[in-house]
Amino acid sequence: MTTLTREPLTATDRCDRCGSQAYVRVELNTGELFFCGHHARALHDAYTHVAVHVQDETDRLMREHGNIKQPVAA
Repeated sequence: MTTLTREPLTATDRCDRCGSQAYVRVELNTGELFFCGHHARALHDAYTHVAVHVQDETDRLMREHGNIKQPVAA
């Protein structure tokens, strides 16, 4: 498995599990899978040993959205 960066993922790339914006592309011998940050972390152990290439752009989440604070309940 390699971790070289290829073409950047865009807002049109969607998570195959939930439909959110994809930040991880997993290339397999048989095709590609796209995951949001949540599902990429949750499924990491399942795909890493069969992936040909993993493009992980989850670092963009912090750059694009920053430290989002949750509202405090009154």
